[in-house]
Amino acid sequence: MAEKKEHEEDNAISVCGMQFSYEGQLPLFYNFNLNLPPGSRCLLVGANGSGKTTLLKILAGKHMVGGTEVVRVLNRSAFHDTKLVCGGELAYLGGSWSKTVGSAGEIPLQGDFSAEHMIFGVEGVDPSRREKLIDLLEIDLQWRMHKVSDGQRRRVQICMGLLDPFKVLLLDEVTVDLDVVARMDLLEFFKEECDQRGATIVYATHIFDGLETWATHLAYIQDGELRKAQKVTDVDELKSSANLLSVVESWLRAETKLEKKIPTKPSAQNQKTSSVGASPFMSSRHMAYYR
Repeated sequence: MAEKKEHEEDNAISVCGMQFSYEGQLPLFYNFNLNLPPGSRCLLVGANGSGKTTLLKILAGKHMVGGTEVVRVLNRSAFHDTKLVCGGELAYLGGSWSKTVGSAGEIPLQGDFSAEHMIFGVEGVDPSRREKLIDLLEIDLQWRMHKVSDGQRRRVQICMGLLDPFKVLLLDEVTVDLDVVARMDLLEFFKEECDQRGATIVYATHIFDGLETWATHLAYIQDGELRKAQKVTDVDELKSSANLLSVVESWLRAETKLEKKIPTKPSAQNQKTSSVGASPFMSSRHMAYYR
């Protein structure tokens, strides 16, 4: 047991026996386990509705699951330790990012703001890192945010989300509005962050161009179940396939040929009430939800 605990502490992300459901629904995750080492770039794949976004939000501390030992990021509780997010060590860029601003994408964009006003309005930022991101994303500081395209707005908001030197970064379809060049440059920046600073990234996407050599790990989720979690170099299908897209496509097409699993209700002995009287299977809200 001591050896297992020591091994878990070596991981940047550790999920052990996680159980989770939205209120009034059967469990989406049941006895879910995932471990990722520092410096890894994990590609999170799966069909729509498989649980990718929910998993990223749980890792980001937006939902409480079980006790403080179930979901650990940098060996701290993702939900309970708010300093992870407030200090910038844990960053989350979600799918609604193009319409919002702020470290968690919860504040609606309103009014006539310039890119300069928004980016330079973030305090305590390393000027050299800020300039690097502005150049990388080719941001014109004179852009008016209510007039630019979704792709240009996305660049500004990604820049804001990366100003703090994160240790763990969670990405949910954040490159969908970017053109090919901007996307590839951003992925190269992420690779440098992992290689040079030991940062860890979990990236959920349906766009697989160029990711065969970018990702170090792959996690495949099907209906809330982790079907694969291994190094990319250990994925047998990639050894005989032309690209990652064809491999993932084959997995998703195989899903459609199988009967959808019928979730079973957890036994009473597994349903323990928490200190606030809520089942650990239920989604709980907390100040961290609004990060």
